[in-house]
Amino acid sequence: MSATLQALGLDSSTAEFLQTVPDDLVAGRVARVDKGLATVFTGDGPVRASWSGALLAEIAADAQAGPCTGDWVVLRFWPDDRITLESVLPRCTTIVRAEVGGSSRGQVLASNVDVIAIVVGLVPEPNIVRIERFLALAWESGARPVVVLTKSDLVGDADSVAEDVAVAAPGADVLVCSATTGAGMDDVRALLDGNATLALLGSSGAGKSSLVNALAGVELLDVQDIREDGKGRHTSVRRELIALPQGGVVIDTPGLRGIGLQESGEGIAAAFPDITALAEQCKFKDCSHVMEPGCAVQAALEDGSLPYRRYDSWVKLQREAAYMARRTDIRLRNEAKKEWVRAAKSYRREWKPRP
Repeated sequence: MSATLQALGLDSSTAEFLQTVPDDLVAGRVARVDKGLATVFTGDGPVRASWSGALLAEIAADAQAGPCTGDWVVLRFWPDDRITLESVLPRCTTIVRAEVGGSSRGQVLASNVDVIAIVVGLVPEPNIVRIERFLALAWESGARPVVVLTKSDLVGDADSVAEDVAVAAPGADVLVCSATTGAGMDDVRALLDGNATLALLGSSGAGKSSLVNALAGVELLDVQDIREDGKGRHTSVRRELIALPQGGVVIDTPGLRGIGLQESGEGIAAAFPDITALAEQCKFKDCSHVMEPGCAVQAALEDGSLPYRRYDSWVKLQREAAYMARRTDIRLRNEAKKEWVRAAKSYRREWKPRP
């Protein structure tokens, strides 16, 4: 396998799979996707490819089968200079969020990511609930999440804020850095060791583009100041894979306003291991953690070991995940409908006026 593909983050399982690819096909990694075209990095440089007929048929059956940034793919070079993307190789990890607009379909943001950096600016003050939501999304992907607090040069209590974030992010490292002064950047660069793939997720204005420039050592991306109301401006307009000169790959993404969860049961459990562990100690297996006797979650709320804020965040994400599961699973939807009918009948029996 070429050194170029190795530098693009080729993992052992994908390299093994490529050994079975016919000799007339060329392997590459998707850097960005536009309408019907993909920029693909190959061992001989970047090319632009359109979808093959077979791939279009797969996409018609499953929209998530379409190529996305980070995918390993195989290409066919035709005598008439056409290049077609024949197929997408199996993904090791996949970042999927619910599509904006409330549909039950998932949108693949990036794939084959080793580490997800949840980039949060220290100015304005970080939103802990939003960080927890990002963490659930990251854990669900199969990649390792890390919270990167940027703009440490603009505040005097960065370490104190990091301690608060760490409480809400058990199992995930919390790094503090400044792309302007370089403080803490060595720890961020270490995430790319071994030609790893690092995906940056966060809101607009969090400093993702500045972080990419600092990692690359050159101005690869434009940056913009945040607005006077503290909200960020969109600098990145598409998801793009960037191979860094020193090794490693970064996937830059536009700022996410909505972070809808898609099939995130495992992600929520990983983002809230403290509550997950408490729930396993409840007296009843089907405990709703609201008012049942012997509920370990409610007991922790009462003795103060579990903050109400964190519990409320967990409940909201659980409800959202259950709602998305009902929308995508006919069986669960039908069971929920029957439960609603039973509840309605019980309500009418209890409150039916008696003569």
